[in-house]
Amino acid sequence: MVYRISVVFKGKVQGVRFREYARRWAEMLSLNGYVQNMSDGSVHAVFEGQHQAVQEIIRKLKNEHPNAEVAHIDIQVEEPEGLEGFKIIH
Repeated sequence: MVYRISVVFKGKVQGVRFREYARRWAEMLSLNGYVQNMSDGSVHAVFEGQHQAVQEIIRKLKNEHPNAEVAHIDIQVEEPEGLEGFKIIH
């Protein structure tokens, strides 16, 4: 069963290659979706895939990025849309 979340990461998440880190882990975990910087300094991402893989990427992005400092995350569970691949939106 495909699981989908929309998540906003707040804190020191821009200028630290957060989107590239997210893309790399999404691909390793076979997740689909996208990640983009927002004008307020946050990063928005959508992940679709297996529930365990989605939970794993959230953990990695929140706790294991070497340069980011995630202060807060907002997560919304959404209906899957059947996204294919994972991309960085510029």
